[in-house]
Amino acid sequence: GHGHTFPGATVPFGMVQLSPDNGRGGWDWYSGYYYADSVITGFSHMHLSGTGIGDWQDISVMPENKLITDTADHGKTTFSHKNEKASPGFYQVKMDNGITANLSATEHCGFHEYTFPGNVSPVIKLDLGYHQNWDAPTSTYIKQLNDSTLAGYRFSTGWAQTQRVYFVLRSNVPFKKLHLTTNGQ
Repeated sequence: GHGHTFPGATVPFGMVQLSPDNGRGGWDWYSGYYYADSVITGFSHMHLSGTGIGDWQDISVMPENKLITDTADHGKTTFSHKNEKASPGFYQVKMDNGITANLSATEHCGFHEYTFPGNVSPVIKLDLGYHQNWDAPTSTYIKQLNDSTLAGYRFSTGWAQTQRVYFVLRSNVPFKKLHLTTNGQ
């Protein structure tokens, strides 16, 4: 119903609430996720559960089977709840595109593990401009530190008028290419 909850990985008093987002706005999606939906557009690191406040969904990450440069295609993929598992501190889903996402969280960080189908060109999309409902980014920044580490921030406004989230993303597989877009370009 309208509980505005999310199924993702979090621990008590944790700074990270790593969960899937459906990519839709409105009352039912205030937590970023609505059980009646069947689309995932990314896995973001900040969520409010049960509040009725449509804010956060910061630092969105989405695994894809290829680089999508068409700005009209937001990389959404469908999934079935029969392929979804959740328990305290853990979330797993096998999406209809064949990618399996395992998410876990500690008090200060989130861990992503993606398994891709064979014969694809795996891509990890980091979308700092992603927003739903009241949230809107005001400033974003990203820097590549080495072949497997990115650092940056996302400042936004919404119900929480001044929100600042800093991040470091580290991959256990070196990046082969970094493709950046600004304002859909």
